[in-house]
Amino acid sequence: MELAKQIREHRTRLGLSQEELAGRIYVSRQTISNWETDRTYPDIHSLLLLSTLFAVTVDELLKGDVVAMRKTVDEMKMKAWSWVMLICVVVGLFSVMPAMEYWGNWGLALPLGILAIGTVASFVLEHIKKRNGVHTYSEILSFMDHVPRDEKRIARERQHLVATRVLMGIVSAIIGGVLAYISTFIWT
Repeated sequence: MELAKQIREHRTRLGLSQEELAGRIYVSRQTISNWETDRTYPDIHSLLLLSTLFAVTVDELLKGDVVAMRKTVDEMKMKAWSWVMLICVVVGLFSVMPAMEYWGNWGLALPLGILAIGTVASFVLEHIKKRNGVHTYSEILSFMDHVPRDEKRIARERQHLVATRVLMGIVSAIIGGVLAYISTFIWT
């Protein structure tokens, strides 16, 4: 992360050794080493002392880390909402017929509610993807794996994205219609 680099740069700018810096902010030399190698993170008291010693604001000291932390949080949210969406879609689809068998037409309320939650999860995922500039599958993989994006490949994929979405919508509608037609014969 950026904080480790910031601490190292400010320490060398002031001509301090790790031990001298440690003495000025009342921690051990090993603690400074751990901060500079990104093994541990300073507590708020140490951050305040570092910002005073380096004559920078805490915000300036943490600026790069805030961006990295936001990406990490977004990555975790993306994984969680993906699971919510997947589980809701699977449970919602497989609960349609049993719910209708048990409660009749009112039984559709349960699977539709579950599918609505899955739909909300997909909107949240789209919001996270938009905030991080992620549109295609390879961009999502790059974001999740922290790998630099191949801009030429992404440009090609984005050109095909609209056509792919239209085709997927048509195929989904056809499959849904066929399944609805078949289910009328199975459950009547």
